Amino acid sequence: MTFEDFNFKPQLAQAIKEAGFREPSPVQKEAIPLILEGRDLIAQAHTGTGKTAAFGLPVLQQLSCDGSVEALVIVPTRELATQVSDEIFRFGKALSIRTATVYGGSSYTRQIQHVQSASVVVATPGRLIDLLQSGKISLSPRFVILDEADEMLDMGFLDDIKEIFTHLPESRQTLLFSATMSKEIRTLAQRILKDPATVSITGGNVTNEKIRQLFYVVDEPERDDALVRLLDYKNPDKSIIFCRMKKEVDRLRDFLAAQGYDAKGLHGDMDQRQREATIRAFKNGQAEILIATDVAARGLDVNDVSHVFNYHLPFDPESYVHRIGRTGRAGREGTAISIVSPHEFRSLQRIQKSVGSSIESRIIPRIEEVRAQRSDALIQRIEKQEVDTASYELIEELKEEYDLTTLACKLLSMLRDEEEVRGADRIGKDLKEIERLFTRMKEERHYKKGRGGRNYNNNRRRNDRSGGYRKKESGRR
Repeated sequence: MTFEDFNFKPQLAQAIKEAGFREPSPVQKEAIPLILEGRDLIAQAHTGTGKTAAFGLPVLQQLSCDGSVEALVIVPTRELATQVSDEIFRFGKALSIRTATVYGGSSYTRQIQHVQSASVVVATPGRLIDLLQSGKISLSPRFVILDEADEMLDMGFLDDIKEIFTHLPESRQTLLFSATMSKEIRTLAQRILKDPATVSITGGNVTNEKIRQLFYVVDEPERDDALVRLLDYKNPDKSIIFCRMKKEVDRLRDFLAAQGYDAKGLHGDMDQRQREATIRAFKNGQAEILIATDVAARGLDVNDVSHVFNYHLPFDPESYVHRIGRTGRAGREGTAISIVSPHEFRSLQRIQKSVGSSIESRIIPRIEEVRAQRSDALIQRIEKQEVDTASYELIEELKEEYDLTTLACKLLSMLRDEEEVRGADRIGKDLKEIERLFTRMKEERHYKKGRGGRNYNNNRRRNDRSGGYRKKESGRR
């Protein structure tokens, strides 16, 4: 199937072609025909599967451009509002369709002016409800889309969403897109949708199959060293590191900067101008690493993120899904890496069971492995390097003092010295230690279920005194 099968308007079809779209993604393939039929829709699909085009293209196809707002897209964050608006504008500009973006932290007057001349409005709940309740704008859209509905509910926007729909016309086509489908989402859908069709792309696995998921087990004091070693070994082109707290983002940004990495931080205490500048620098390649909290990175849409790192595991499976969904976008492959302490094993198992995908155990590479990997990368770099005239002249000058072999060794040594491998040779647990930790966890669960808490604690104390559990766990500390 291709996009030509949808029989879009010539201008829209040309915009799709110029964007490099050839075959529709699964969610696009299923959702677009239903939307064109006029059905309300509940679509569950993980992040990065082309949801914006899945609702944007069929809506743009049906707009009449009569001078009023015909489509309203509600999203959880300012960043996502900007990105969705940009993508809809890119597809709709050949049709002379104007978009307006409405979110907090910007001028009311300017946003109201933009709304008055727009066919499509993309808005966050807080600013939108302010404008509707104050009477500064009045909307009667034919199409209403809730994008990333689960994130909006996680951020506490449920009451705002309900209030917004009291200001919208009953005769409308409503589309709800969500990566996860909780009871609250289903209840909301029953309230605002009429006889909806359902699209579910996830099956039993709610994560993108193009994302390889790995975890590395370390003791708590080893986290920083493990992160640096993995960055050195994986050498990601563009990566996001997720932290739980704002102060952790700032600390890790400063730590990585001291190690020579070009890292930027993103969290809720930054003002809008700082946030936009940071995201722009990351998108444009001026920063190779973005360190962010979950809330700050919600809706962040950067297609060329090769790796996502969980410095700590998130508190819930939904956050894990959203985090790793920042990589493996637009049909690309990606890697999601979690740094896990033994105390986080239960959280890891809960996440793996919830998302329905395999998270593979790996060992932190040792120094020699990193050096070997860097040697391979250096060979590739040399093969691709073009030679300029000035270099030839310099070689001729140096040949008077050194033979070519000595000269080449000196130059390569200079390059290798610039890439020192940092940290201890061995970091984290090996596979046997990880297996023992999992076995211990199963034994503890067996004691709790079969013998009761008191007997379990007594058994554990006896094993501690006899060197049983604790001796096994100590390993090489």
